[in-house]
Amino acid sequence: MVNIAIIYYSSTGTNYQLSKWAEEAAKEAGAEVRVRKMKELAPESAIAQNPAWKEHFESTKDVQEATNDDLEWADGIIFSVPTRFGNVPAQAKQFFDQAGGLWAQGKTVNKVVSAMSSAQNPHGGQEATILSVYTSMFHWGAIIAAPGYADPVTFAAGGNPYGVSVTVDQNNNMVEDVEGGVKFQAKRTVEITQKIAK
Repeated sequence: MVNIAIIYYSSTGTNYQLSKWAEEAAKEAGAEVRVRKMKELAPESAIAQNPAWKEHFESTKDVQEATNDDLEWADGIIFSVPTRFGNVPAQAKQFFDQAGGLWAQGKTVNKVVSAMSSAQNPHGGQEATILSVYTSMFHWGAIIAAPGYADPVTFAAGGNPYGVSVTVDQNNNMVEDVEGGVKFQAKRTVEITQKIAK
């Protein structure tokens, strides 16, 4: 059995939902799974100004924050983060940066990694955000497990070969139907992790 850490940042719940779908599929594929959130850096005064953000912040207070221990425990990792100006949010960047100690000890080498993202526009930077995650992962010595076009469900989910990406409308609803794509990506990550772990 391989260990899969699903580590996300979500302000209004989209990437949390993607993570929960990934958790379900990874468990079905036989993995031991931890879902962890990246530490929120925004002040509560800013969060309070957005009702959806405040609601999600309050409703997920019981989700454990990700630490380096989760990274060390994991054989494979699925990251799910929204795009911020075509890049990862500050919460994700800080999380990656704080793994420097593990990296220096060679403990990030050969971790299998896959990434997902979201934005408010169909071309709002999701692919660039996923590639930004992968750029950091190349430095970690990680092995990237992108979905590619290994299953037709990728096309139904919007056709992103780098990782599932979803558009979120002004009412915080997902535009594309990506549940199947997320579950395929998670199962593929588990499958590749199992092969590497051997």
